[in-house]
Amino acid sequence: MTKIFDLPTNLVEEILSKIPFKYMREVRLTCKQWDTLSKSRSFSKMHIDKLSEIREGESMMVAWIDYDLYLMRVLLVDNEDPIVEWKGKLNQQIKISKVFHCDGLLLCVLKDDATKVIVWNPYWGQTRSIECRCPSYGYNMFSYALGYEDKGSCRSYKFLRFIDRYVDYATRDEFLWYEIYDFDSSSWKTLDVTPHWRIQFCHGVCLKGNTYWPASQRKREGDVLNDHIICFDFTSESFGPLLRLPFDAGYCDYVTLSCVREEKLAVLLTHNEAGPMEFEIWITTKIEAENVLWSKFLRVLEPDLAPLITCNGFFVEEENKVAMGFVTDLSITTFNIVGEAGYLKKLKLVECLEIDIQCARGANACSYVPSLVQIKQPASGTKRKEQSDLEKQRCDQNMSRLVAFKKRSKFW
Repeated sequence: MTKIFDLPTNLVEEILSKIPFKYMREVRLTCKQWDTLSKSRSFSKMHIDKLSEIREGESMMVAWIDYDLYLMRVLLVDNEDPIVEWKGKLNQQIKISKVFHCDGLLLCVLKDDATKVIVWNPYWGQTRSIECRCPSYGYNMFSYALGYEDKGSCRSYKFLRFIDRYVDYATRDEFLWYEIYDFDSSSWKTLDVTPHWRIQFCHGVCLKGNTYWPASQRKREGDVLNDHIICFDFTSESFGPLLRLPFDAGYCDYVTLSCVREEKLAVLLTHNEAGPMEFEIWITTKIEAENVLWSKFLRVLEPDLAPLITCNGFFVEEENKVAMGFVTDLSITTFNIVGEAGYLKKLKLVECLEIDIQCARGANACSYVPSLVQIKQPASGTKRKEQSDLEKQRCDQNMSRLVAFKKRSKFW
């Protein structure tokens, strides 16, 4: 009798490629032959292609809920209720306080360990732990961004970490520290940054290797509200100019960015100034280093002063002209799908994720596409690259200033 191990390799690859993403770890643990096959380039490409086949109205996303990550697939069907498939929980032991997506990789800030971050490719199950030079003293102290420099035949991955905030609002004293980590050299570098902008604790999004944030002009007498975006270029390791948003935000408004199929940016404006709550979403039609053009995608009035999509995170499905995201209201967390002409679907977490959570302490989502990217690991047996004397001096100075500011500030 023919056994599966007797079949041609290409046929075994075809059979195993039909196995859902969440069971790949079990496939690799079955035997050495399947472990080796599952890591081959030909199988991985076939499996990724099947996972990435996007049917009309379909989206894949990573959902962050109460320090755990879940893989979900959303399918919108004409004249039928949306289908939300739970593909499995991604993390097993560690708890994650923040997550950032770029090119199929996830940068994870840990809830219970402020000394390091984890970069993770969920498809391969591959991780790299990166030790931080300065522990994160507070939940919102550092901002993060993951990106890459495109070198033609390969991509060089880096991540940015920075503090840019007031120490004392009365005197307008500030503390700034921008640093970048290079995966290739396994080294940190302090960046020379004199910001003419301010990023107000917003979550950045990665597009084609660079990261964008909502931002405002920086003024001593008080910062204007978010009416621009700003980009960090991981190739030049520098920020670009402020790029104007297609609207003026008010004092009660929130501005949030998202990525559309890793091809465009989307911006959500949620506001409730002297009237019913409403939101509008714009999508880029052109984005360059010093120029960006926008087209209005969706505008929705929100009844009963209850938000339908929040500033915590959202994404859009262009073909069906809908926006999606998590909302917590009256102790119930729902996954909302909102569209034109009053279209609204609210799915409770218990129903759409098959997890026993009625009300999440925190929930957001980002679009996700599996990736063949191999995370570069430090060479075995080699020591970490020594810092230059100047870099060590700059790091020590920033550490001393940070400790001193933390002692005198009421807000840290």
